[in-house]
Amino acid sequence: MTNKPTDFTWSTDPNPHHVRVRQILKEHPEMRELVGKNPYTIFLILGLVGAQVAISYWVNDHSWWLVFGAAYLVGAFISHALWVMIHESSHNLIFRGKFPNMLAGMIANLPHIFASSASFQKYHLKHHAYQGEHDLDADLPDFWEARLVSNNPINKMMWFLFFPVFQVTRTARLNIELFDRWVVMNWIIQLAFDAAIIMLIGPKAFVFMLASFFFSVGLHPLGARWIQEHYLTLDPVQETYSYYGPLNKVAFNVGYHNEHHDFPSIPWNKLPQIKSKAPAYYDSLLSHQSWSRLIWLFIFNPKLSLYSRVMRKEKVKIAKEKEESVAI
Repeated sequence: MTNKPTDFTWSTDPNPHHVRVRQILKEHPEMRELVGKNPYTIFLILGLVGAQVAISYWVNDHSWWLVFGAAYLVGAFISHALWVMIHESSHNLIFRGKFPNMLAGMIANLPHIFASSASFQKYHLKHHAYQGEHDLDADLPDFWEARLVSNNPINKMMWFLFFPVFQVTRTARLNIELFDRWVVMNWIIQLAFDAAIIMLIGPKAFVFMLASFFFSVGLHPLGARWIQEHYLTLDPVQETYSYYGPLNKVAFNVGYHNEHHDFPSIPWNKLPQIKSKAPAYYDSLLSHQSWSRLIWLFIFNPKLSLYSRVMRKEKVKIAKEKEESVAI
């Protein structure tokens, strides 16, 4: 019988991205030329939202089988692309100034049914600054979450299926203000959109968008993205993996995750140039070529579980421990 994992991989090394970016900039100062905004992203957002609304209008007059089939085969890809657009807005990579970026994120959020773009920015920026620090990085699973899912394939499939629910529960451990004016604004706009979809188009349209949202981050090849980014799936292990497969074309280069963590101020359309400008740093890293193969591997390989992540002690705790040792 396979032994169940019981703990994460603990590291005393610094955040690898903070180290590597300094090395790259020293050798390739021209990388700074890629930093900037891409205002044309707003047209992609408007087009994707319009497409999802148009498909929801079409499926509303068809069977439930077609509603869920369209959500899995088409809607999930649009919903996932809109997640990437929300991600861009959270880094202020679309416009200059916070307000237009927040508004762009809220527009991209509309077909997701739940207001999440404003909250996502809060937690995602912490993930970049404190990668691997449990009380500050919401991308890490909770200890109870890892124990519950363990390495059981059925549990892992259910975890994928309800991934957004698990993500919401993680926010309780972070000491971040839950509500502010941006979150309230996000919810007001979102609820108005949801009501309009139900009243003007119909309930099947609403369910189509909801199913597209869950598939885009869950039990779907696209859901492997959340495993690809930071789960220790390849040997030798590294904290972050990139994905260079064909789905980057419809996911706006979100697979270039090492590149993004190293240079979070470079927009999606220029991420491949990071790799091409500094090939010695990225060609030497392990990467994934297939999200479909990865999600199958993660679910059915007993060596992989939610514990397959690197954790490090929080900086606040380390400082406190040093103070205590000095006092002793």
